[in-house]
Amino acid sequence: LGGAITLSTKPTRQKGFNLQYIQGVSSFATTDEFLRLTYGNKHWQTSTRIAYAASENRYTYRNYNKKIYTYDEQHQITGSYYPIEENKSGDFHDLHILQEAYYQTGKGDKFGLSAWYLNSRRGVPMLSVDYKEDREFTNEQNEHTFRGVLSWDRFRSEQFRITTKAGYTYTDLAYDYTRDLGNGKKANMIQSRSDVHTLYGSFNTDYYWGKKWLFTANGSIHQHFVKSSDKNIITQAGDKAIVGYDQARVELSAYVSAKWQPTDRLGLSLALREDMYGGRWTPLIPAAFFDYVVSRRGNVIAKASISRNYRFPTLNDLYFLPGGNPDLKTERGFTYDTGVEFALVKQDKYSLKGSLTWFDSYINDWIVWLPTFKGFWTPKNVKQVHAYGLELKGSLKLQLRKEWHLGVDGNFAWTPSINHGDPVNWADASIGKQLVYIPEFSSALTGRLSWKSWYFTYKWSYYSERYTTSSNETRTKIGRVLPYFMSDVSIEKQFSTSWASFSLKGLINNLFNEEYESVLSHPMPGMNFGIMLDIRPKWGKKRK
Repeated sequence: LGGAITLSTKPTRQKGFNLQYIQGVSSFATTDEFLRLTYGNKHWQTSTRIAYAASENRYTYRNYNKKIYTYDEQHQITGSYYPIEENKSGDFHDLHILQEAYYQTGKGDKFGLSAWYLNSRRGVPMLSVDYKEDREFTNEQNEHTFRGVLSWDRFRSEQFRITTKAGYTYTDLAYDYTRDLGNGKKANMIQSRSDVHTLYGSFNTDYYWGKKWLFTANGSIHQHFVKSSDKNIITQAGDKAIVGYDQARVELSAYVSAKWQPTDRLGLSLALREDMYGGRWTPLIPAAFFDYVVSRRGNVIAKASISRNYRFPTLNDLYFLPGGNPDLKTERGFTYDTGVEFALVKQDKYSLKGSLTWFDSYINDWIVWLPTFKGFWTPKNVKQVHAYGLELKGSLKLQLRKEWHLGVDGNFAWTPSINHGDPVNWADASIGKQLVYIPEFSSALTGRLSWKSWYFTYKWSYYSERYTTSSNETRTKIGRVLPYFMSDVSIEKQFSTSWASFSLKGLINNLFNEEYESVLSHPMPGMNFGIMLDIRPKWGKKRK
């Protein structure tokens, strides 16, 4: 329910040494660089990647939150206009270094080592309602993060597979906000420091019993240590100073599932999960799934599922500074969905796929992060939320002629998320209203046209208005973020020589110079441009 992004990598399965380098230059003094070195043979696969991005990020925008008046010699107002201003304090640089190494014994075992280091500095852009200059304050976040994972995969037969992992994660996060006192000296307003250490281990196993049964079991353990503090806030409790939070929590998770396919058309699955957070156990969390082939012609499949939801607040929800809320309650509820999908495929001619899904969730104490008047966000519980809607997805691939190819991917979502909790007081106007920053409608479309070594891509997206207040107030400018459409295009040409492969890509983002905001009072850039060069030498390959 809270949403998750899962990152994963796989061995490149390449032979010998290979190199790839990408250089990008874009508007607003933005540069992107990427270097990848790989080596592979029968047993080893290694990959080293370095990515660096930096930008001054000083784009201009028309500020509709400020109005400038013009006067005549008698100081009478003669007109007004909205000023053109520049995005300030939004510069950034990000460095990523990723190292992977995998060894396959050739007897069904694979060992892996993955490491990822991040060094990031990001300025927090000024609001469009700010009247101060960027030299009058400092508002930035610095992060150092390391993630390391050891893995072992065992594939001794087609029936049984086991995967184990062990890892360590460290994050050093600093947020600083200073302001000029008016005498040229800056005072520290916020000095937030967070150190997070995590040790974890996990296993996953799959067992096929005949052709109709699949059993899965996995488990994980995480030990977190988090220390967060604001050096400007120190209170006294007796003789002991309390500065922020110093917490530790162990998390356990176990999951088992059984999948049964009694016929070629019918599939059934039952799953059970049990979690523990810091000594508190969740109730047993069940989920059931069903799918049925309605028609083999067109591969029409009907699907449905029901699952219980139970989620403890994360350590970020509880203790992140500034903004953490240690009084949060646990999310709990049920989710239902049903839908249908189809696939029409004709080899070397076309491929048409689509799906339609209806979902319905009833959640108590939904955790949502909301902006505060202090300038940062904080999580709160919404007592009862009814989230439901419709999701439509589709894709089309056509071979128009011998060297012409067309691909289109699209999606549409209708996602009401309504607050059905009890009023906080007699004047509470949030009941029956959409949750903040969740659009009721959203859609996206991507089209790709290729001819020989030329590639043209068009991306379109749409978001309906999003409310910024729980009462869905729209009479003022701060009550909502306006709806917007976005269009991006790119054209790419690939080249090949005896010693290297190249590609040159040009991009235009925000093609129609749309004026929009993703977050209230944070105007986004208008039309902007970029160019990227990709070079891949042909080391060790036979020259023609």
